[in-house]
Amino acid sequence: MAPSVDTSRGRVLGTEVRGIRTFKGIPYARPPVGVRRFMPPEPAEPWTGVLKATRPGPVPIQAAVPGLRFLNAGVARQSEDCLYLNVWTPGLGDARRPVLVWIHGGGFLIGSGSTPVYDGSMLAARGDLVVVTLNYRLGALGFVHLDGVCGSGFEEASNPGTRDQIAALEWVRENIERFGGDPGNVTVFGQSAGAMSIAALLAAPKARPLFHRAILQSAAGRMSVSREEADNIGELFLHALGDPRRTPRVLGELPVEKILRAQGVVNRKMMSLADLMVMLPAVDGRLITERPADAIRNGRLADRPLMVGTTLEEWKLFSAIEAGLPTLSEEQLVARFHDLLPLVTKNAPEAEVAANRYREAVRSRGGRTTPFEVWSAFQTARVFHRPAAELATGQAQAGGDVYSYLFTWHPPALGRTLGAFHAIELPFVFGLTTHPATRPFTGFATAVRRLSGRMQHAWIEFARHGNPGHDRLPEWDRYDGDARATMLFNRECSIADRPLEAEHRLLEEWS
Repeated sequence: MAPSVDTSRGRVLGTEVRGIRTFKGIPYARPPVGVRRFMPPEPAEPWTGVLKATRPGPVPIQAAVPGLRFLNAGVARQSEDCLYLNVWTPGLGDARRPVLVWIHGGGFLIGSGSTPVYDGSMLAARGDLVVVTLNYRLGALGFVHLDGVCGSGFEEASNPGTRDQIAALEWVRENIERFGGDPGNVTVFGQSAGAMSIAALLAAPKARPLFHRAILQSAAGRMSVSREEADNIGELFLHALGDPRRTPRVLGELPVEKILRAQGVVNRKMMSLADLMVMLPAVDGRLITERPADAIRNGRLADRPLMVGTTLEEWKLFSAIEAGLPTLSEEQLVARFHDLLPLVTKNAPEAEVAANRYREAVRSRGGRTTPFEVWSAFQTARVFHRPAAELATGQAQAGGDVYSYLFTWHPPALGRTLGAFHAIELPFVFGLTTHPATRPFTGFATAVRRLSGRMQHAWIEFARHGNPGHDRLPEWDRYDGDARATMLFNRECSIADRPLEAEHRLLEEWS
């Protein structure tokens, strides 16, 4: 018989394959449409009868990004009615298993919890735990903050996408025991914008009681906007809409196509070399009360174990979007340093000197030193490596447990063009290295499957005990600000102190 569960809102009917019960498309909130557009999510309406939870719900409204189709998979069924989640479990009500809640990435503009590479069945089976993935509002619908610019009726109209994530975690607290999970042992994990989302949750007092551990995979540096920045973005967005009347009814009746066009206008006007994302969680003073880095440094999460990591060559993913990046000339490299350095550093030397010094830092670790490699290394360190180190150091100095990793494996079939790029670790974490969507990046090698197994066990052990170490890895030391012990995931795994030290010191010198 097909598995079924009585949730707090009604009965759901799922499927079972090889002992894993799967429930897809469970609504965790009311559709955020009409006057509820831009507003906090409300609990889902109860239903009568049985809801067939055998197909993912519609994905959030989004525009496709060329070169990132694997994150846009399944976007044909888009809708503002998108607040659904999926559950994979080895058993129903027969145990209290650790729970892993996945928050997807995509720059807060694309993606969904039902993208095939996020299938939780293998993690659930390997770890005897429950996996949950979820959708949340994206782009302007999720991360334009109107509370400061629209007046009466919009007091809670900030961070809609973050509030969606909190609503999903509240659903987990209320219902996950019925799916065989332990509401007292919940780990949130996410990559890219998903990891940045988790950082925002760390800085939201309302969210913190809903999870007990967190894994941040490739969180980018600028994780939130200030109150002033949020208001500026909100005003520009309303202007791009044609300055409509600022009431929930009027804004709720605008065609969603008009919302997307205005979103594009804002992004084109405000994106820069320094700030690659505009629509981000906001420190609004109500939901998110401080910058995520400050929340960690101030010890708000000292009782929550964290795992923080990156890939070696994050920036190379964007060569799939920026066609000329792999053929960058020396003159173009220096021009990029010239344009960017004044925006992001205070003490950097002249552009040509900076480019040469960074080249030597890359050379010192055995890295290749073409203009493409040097620029990719600099941007990777600036946007990903250094912010990750700052988060981990802040947690350690506040007295909390934190573990660090660096994913250094790169796909042999694609040579050096993509390397250990942003998002390459995802199929390894979910155990989907042979999935058609990921096979071009992984292949079928035994070493790939072995590395995937080691990573899955690390994520599982962290979710179960708060320590990712296990007997198939070298001893994984806790991170501190001095040794910066980091697990290197590659064909063979090893622990390293102060990896990428020369680059780290350069960025510190120039800051």
